[in-house]
Amino acid sequence: MKISARNQIKGTVLKVEPGIVSAIVTLDVGNGNQLVASITMDSVKNLDLKPGAPAYAIIKASSVMIGVD
Repeated sequence: MKISARNQIKGTVLKVEPGIVSAIVTLDVGNGNQLVASITMDSVKNLDLKPGAPAYAIIKASSVMIGVD
């Protein structure tokens, strides 16, 4: 797989929480860290995502915001 996004994090699917249109997918990315993403149910099916499957989190963002009270 070759893509332009530089932030590629390899992990293992911990869980997939399906919804009507989208699912919440949790990846174990090592050292006790988890990454959570919301993706479409079509993508879950097309990628055959299930617990224990290897997967990559690919992050391409133009901005990241952080806020405090």
